[in-house]
Amino acid sequence: MPKTRVPRDLADGRFVVALDDTHDELVVGEAVALDVQPAGIALRLAAALLDGVCLLGLYVMLMIGLSRVWPSDLDEAWAAALSIGVLVVVLVLVPAALETVTRGKSVGRYATGTRVVRLDGGAIGFRHAFTRALVGLFELWMTFGSVALLVALFGSRPRRLGDLLAGTFVQHERAAKQRSPEVLMPAELVAWAGVADVSALPQRLENRLGAFFRGAADLRPELREAAARSLAAAVAEYAHPVPAVHPEVFLAGVVVLRRERDLRALRGRAAVLDRASAVATARPPGFPR
Repeated sequence: MPKTRVPRDLADGRFVVALDDTHDELVVGEAVALDVQPAGIALRLAAALLDGVCLLGLYVMLMIGLSRVWPSDLDEAWAAALSIGVLVVVLVLVPAALETVTRGKSVGRYATGTRVVRLDGGAIGFRHAFTRALVGLFELWMTFGSVALLVALFGSRPRRLGDLLAGTFVQHERAAKQRSPEVLMPAELVAWAGVADVSALPQRLENRLGAFFRGAADLRPELREAAARSLAAAVAEYAHPVPAVHPEVFLAGVVVLRRERDLRALRGRAAVLDRASAVATARPPGFPR
C-alpha cells in the first residue's frame, strides 16, 4: 500500500487526508491503481554506477582482445570505426539484450533489488530495452548522467528520459509493503450499527474515509483531529441517525457498516453466479449419460 500521505486544504475550507499517488501508487490508463514501489533516485544511481563499471570493464577487455587479433598495419580510420562499433555494441546492444533476457534486470539491478517494468507492471520487451539503452547513450554516457538526473528530479516520478520514451519505470522489488489498518466496530456503536443507515454515502466520501484511516497514524494529532471533524461533518449528511460520539469513532463505525454492506453484496452476487453456473452445466432432463 502507498506510504506517503499528505493533508490537502481544499478550496471550500474542508480538510481532507489524501494519498500522494505520485510516488507509491501507479495508475494505468484504465484507471487501475497498481500496488508497486517505484525505485528512488539513490537506488537507481547505485545500480547505474555498478552497471557502468561493468560495461566499461567489458569494453576494455574486448578492445584488448581485439588488439591482439587485428593486424598491426590496420588503417587508423578502420581502427577508429572498429572502436566505435565495439562501443555501440557494449553500451547499447549488450544492455538491451541483457534486460530483455532477464526481463528488466541487470548487474546493478540484481544488487539493488530493482527491475525495469512497463507502465502496466508487465515485463519489458526488446523494444523497451533498446529504446532505453539508445537514449541512455546520450543522457547517461555523453552527458555523464546529468540529463537523466535532471529529468528524474523534476518529473512526477524518478523516471529518466529513456523511461519516458519507452513507457517504462524502475520498481523496487525488495520494498517492504505496509498492510492496511483494520478498522473494527467501536464498542459504543454496536447498538447504533443495528439501526443505522449509511447506504446513501457517495463513493467519493467512502474513498476519503479509506484514505483517512490509512494515513491517520502518520498525521500530527491536531491535523488528525481536524481531518476527522471535517470528514464526520460531511459523512453525517448521509448517515441516519448520527451518534453523539467522537468524530473518529463515528467514522470507524461508518467504515465497518459500509464494509459489511459490500461483503453482503459480493456474497450475494457470488451465490447467484454459482447457481447460474450449476444450471448452465447441468445435464438437460432426459439427456442420456
